[in-house]
Amino acid sequence: MTVVASLVLFVLAALAEIGGAWLVWQGVREGRGWIWVGAGFIALGLYGLVATLQPDAHFGRILAAYGGVFVAGSLAWGMVVDGFRPDRYDVTGALVCLVGVAIIMYAPRPA
Repeated sequence: MTVVASLVLFVLAALAEIGGAWLVWQGVREGRGWIWVGAGFIALGLYGLVATLQPDAHFGRILAAYGGVFVAGSLAWGMVVDGFRPDRYDVTGALVCLVGVAIIMYAPRPA
């Protein structure tokens, strides 16, 4: 699998997990009801499925790398959906996380 395909899977996983958590938040905290919560549960389950499609066989590595994607994706979601404006420390932290993702997932390793 190419790096590009792996990155696409990370983006899909982020959309499913962050979107699912947001739907649960909206259902419970914003009082939109159990249909929103149920949709969030389904999206969170899809996140778990998408994560298994990554080529690396090590769950810990995939989840650790995804953590960095989650940080950056959560800030982006907040900007697009909730009007959140990250400050320079948010942006710097997210970039550090994405560098970590690149190192964890795509650094050359002996076969």
